[in-house]
Amino acid sequence: MTTTRPFELDPRLKADTIPITKLGLCELRLMNDRRWPWLLLVPQRDGVCEFFDLSPLDQTMLSFEVGLVAKPFKALTGCGKLNIATIGNVVSQFHCHIVARSEGDPNWPRPVWGFETAEPYDAEAAKAFIDDISRAVMPV
Repeated sequence: MTTTRPFELDPRLKADTIPITKLGLCELRLMNDRRWPWLLLVPQRDGVCEFFDLSPLDQTMLSFEVGLVAKPFKALTGCGKLNIATIGNVVSQFHCHIVARSEGDPNWPRPVWGFETAEPYDAEAAKAFIDDISRAVMPV
């Protein structure tokens, strides 16, 4: 009999992000850095390091959920470009970044990763942004 371990979020992702909601496959989380609107989608699957480690059905579901989140996220932020990436050099647990970028933002047009020190949201601003993205992604 094969047993599967329950999904556990990597401690570094847990420490650096704020939960928003659970979608069908992924946890949707807010990166706790107010310099950029920045979301993460983390498939709730144990032991997944690469996109191809997901089943074909989960790969399809991830693509669907990226689209489900990205389009209203871009509209909500009014950004010029969304950066969507699955880098994972520091945290090997598979996760997908969706970062809203605009000319003039910190470090434009260079990458957001490793640029200076994160500036955490205050609790009220985080809650307001989470409420806005929740309404945009999953309108009632």
